[in-house]
Amino acid sequence: MGIEPRRADYVAWWLLDSRALCAANLRVPHRATYEELDRVHTLELLESLGRPETLGRIFAVDPSDVAVDELMTTVLLACGGTLEAAREALARRGPALNLQGGFHHAGPDSAGGFCPVNDVAVALAALRAEGFGGRVAVLDLDAHPPDGIAACLERDRSAWVGSLSGSDWGPLPGVDETVLRDGAGDDAYLRALSGLLGRMPRSALAFVLAGGDVLAGDRFGRLGLTLAGARHRDREVARALRGVPSVWLPAGGYHRDAWRVLAGTGMILTLRQDASVPARYDPLGARFALISAELLASDLGDTEFTSADLEESLGLAPRGRRLLLGFYTAVGLEHALYRYGVIDQLRRVGYVGCRVVLDRNGLGDRLRLFGQAAAADGGTQDSAEHLLIELVLERRCVQGADVLYVHWLSLRHPRAQFSALRPQLPGQEVPGLGLAREVGELLALVARRLGLAGVVFRPAHYHTAYTARHNFFFVDPARQGRFEALVRDLAPLALRDATAAVSNGRVLLGGAPYVWEADEMALWLKPGTAPDRAEVAREREACRFTVVPSDSACHMN
Repeated sequence: MGIEPRRADYVAWWLLDSRALCAANLRVPHRATYEELDRVHTLELLESLGRPETLGRIFAVDPSDVAVDELMTTVLLACGGTLEAAREALARRGPALNLQGGFHHAGPDSAGGFCPVNDVAVALAALRAEGFGGRVAVLDLDAHPPDGIAACLERDRSAWVGSLSGSDWGPLPGVDETVLRDGAGDDAYLRALSGLLGRMPRSALAFVLAGGDVLAGDRFGRLGLTLAGARHRDREVARALRGVPSVWLPAGGYHRDAWRVLAGTGMILTLRQDASVPARYDPLGARFALISAELLASDLGDTEFTSADLEESLGLAPRGRRLLLGFYTAVGLEHALYRYGVIDQLRRVGYVGCRVVLDRNGLGDRLRLFGQAAAADGGTQDSAEHLLIELVLERRCVQGADVLYVHWLSLRHPRAQFSALRPQLPGQEVPGLGLAREVGELLALVARRLGLAGVVFRPAHYHTAYTARHNFFFVDPARQGRFEALVRDLAPLALRDATAAVSNGRVLLGGAPYVWEADEMALWLKPGTAPDRAEVAREREACRFTVVPSDSACHMN
């Protein structure tokens, strides 16, 4: 989908880490009720949201990927958050930020892209029912027009809707709309924003959809702003709304840095300063490192070597508890996975009752995590267990350093199905869980706790190496150079098409089919072990890859 599912988490972690706010400033909203939704949306639309097919269409995923109850709980919490933020803004006469919401494409009887219901309209209808009659301004700064908000507020004569977008979807009745050209950039955008703010009426309450899809390179937005430009946008809007109760919402964002846009919004609203998030700040890594520091060794593994352990190691007594890498217990690993949020992530995609099993195969120590399919009532759908995560690990010496060697890693979502929206990638038996980033961070923390120099694995396919490329590098500098050249030359292709082309022999190097090199990639945790960048650059510039169209593949054999 191109959406970062933990955008709200990343922003909250950054605002806490930067001390822009403290934990007491965070609120967990109540779910919006169906009575509140019913004031805006038709019964037919609300009933349809209980069907995986409907939600799959709205969120552009296969219906088999939809855990209806978990997804709708998130939607209802987002709607409740917008309403509670509006009440708080009115009470404090200042800004409030909801880290979810901005579902501006949902109309009274229809849902739109990633928008099952319209939280702005739902919140405003609830306030109206409670007696609020003041003028309301909705400033929609998402990269796409507010078609759903226009339809929902069409009869509210006290509501003004202003929009600055990069898509022309035709006239929207009652909307002061400015459509910018593709790739408008910071200067043109900010000039148009100044004009829109000048036309915005003074209001008793404002809703601001501070969309993150305005960034250059966003998958669906085409406005071409920089992060600095997005912060400038928010600063100008905050200045224009000084003294006006306002609710700020993230709306769309389909770029890997979209969370930084929302974090910048939070910084401006909390500290009133234009501070950027450091480029090297990694929210998931920072959060996991904090949790790791809080976990005691005794929480995770067997820290005492007893005489019974000695007898077992010498074969004088039967094997007792199986330990992963001679340290981690199954119970300790289950506790760690809970603390790091992995168990919660698995629940969100439809698995409960997770348990860890440890044993050993011919290559190393094996960890398997099993879970059961969740039923609608939160229990289990059946008694069958599904293998979700499988790891085979050992300690090994690479480049003269002891590392955590990953022989096998499988992240499995067996209840999901391959489809046009989720095509099967080379090497996949079932779709993945979307937890590669989290598991990578956890492997690095395991290596650190055990005093190892890094994590090493052999990517069996192009897409595996591509996903890991920001943290892992091929041990051989020449191999790293060829990989960087391959990434460069396959950049015009979607990842699924690129990895299929490599796997099917349609990528040529020097006129001959290129055979994928499953060499060792390493995440080095200690300085001085990264590949020689000069040698990497020489090989990268010496290589040029080309792709044969798929309809020509038959002529290559």
